Amino acid sequence: MSDLHSLLNAHVEDGSVPGAVGLVARGEDVEVAVAGSHDTARTAPMARDSLFRVASLTKPVTAAATMTLIEDGLLSLDSPVARWLPELAAPMVVRTPSAPVDDVVPADRPITVEDLLTFRAGYGFPSDFSLPAVGPLFSELKQGPPQPGQVAAPDAWMAALARIPLLHQPGRAWLYNTCSDILGVLIARAAGRPLPDLLAERVFEPLGMKDTGFAAPRSQLHRFSSYYRAAQDDGALELVDAPDGQWATLPAFPSAAGGLVSTADDLLAFGRMLLAEGAYEGGRLLAPASVRQMTTDHLTAAQREDGALFLEGQGWGFGGSVDIDRTDPWNLPGRYGWIGGTGTAAHVVPATGSVTVLLTQRELSGPTPPALMREFWTYAAAH
Repeated sequence: MSDLHSLLNAHVEDGSVPGAVGLVARGEDVEVAVAGSHDTARTAPMARDSLFRVASLTKPVTAAATMTLIEDGLLSLDSPVARWLPELAAPMVVRTPSAPVDDVVPADRPITVEDLLTFRAGYGFPSDFSLPAVGPLFSELKQGPPQPGQVAAPDAWMAALARIPLLHQPGRAWLYNTCSDILGVLIARAAGRPLPDLLAERVFEPLGMKDTGFAAPRSQLHRFSSYYRAAQDDGALELVDAPDGQWATLPAFPSAAGGLVSTADDLLAFGRMLLAEGAYEGGRLLAPASVRQMTTDHLTAAQREDGALFLEGQGWGFGGSVDIDRTDPWNLPGRYGWIGGTGTAAHVVPATGSVTVLLTQRELSGPTPPALMREFWTYAAAH
């Protein structure tokens, strides 16, 4: 595509998405394009400051907040989590990944903070969702596509988690998603602050991320896009959540894995902080070493292979993927970020000083990024 607006608009016109916001920044040069509408009825045009449910783009933010607590000495990477999560003081592990949930052995070592940051604590989604120990993540913890109105409050959620065995021994395998939600409970307890307040104080307020939180303010619902998924029978877009729906009030369980609402410019501010190795205009959020830990691959080759359904050849840092040896046209070693199941993506590319953000309101049909996302990355890599 010759320009970003044409790329986005082509997918609006073919019905793939109701609307989209794309942002590509390199230094002070920022290209932003908007296309389409907040909803399929076209009641409001998309705008640069439109609000989106950003889903798993929450994960890098959670990791950054965790690193601020580590720098302050409230946590350390090798801290056993049982100090703050006594529910996980004596976790049990299924004897083999395919074993029944009652065929268990004790964990051979404690779960640590680093295990949660790297998604190697033993909880989460493998490539095979049919394994017996995976089922309770959906039924008991409501993992999967975000549904904030359906999830129990943190203490009750942790009590349910404690009854579910680990799929692998701590440190053994990379498993998707659940570790971020556990980490959110941990850092809230460690700081003695509700997670929404903690993220606001530690990340959003310093970086000027004025529109990011776990709910869209009532006064701003006119800026909030609707959320859709493709119907299984004919592929038509069906409404999952309207602006006055589940994200219009603070949830009982603020999901550190996928609960945030945000805008393109707020995510740009977060990305610029990472590119500046923790600095932002007027201050510093993180030490350079903390940012490097976040944005460095921590997985073994075998762990990357086990997580191939989600990672597609990427590595994993703290809360986000790291490009290492891919051959895609947008690949730049060191690209860090992630995608959200609600149709969102945000990355930083230290080698080029770039931030890329794509926000749509169509749920992904699986772990593989859709055509629009891949075309956007190709465009961003060339500009």
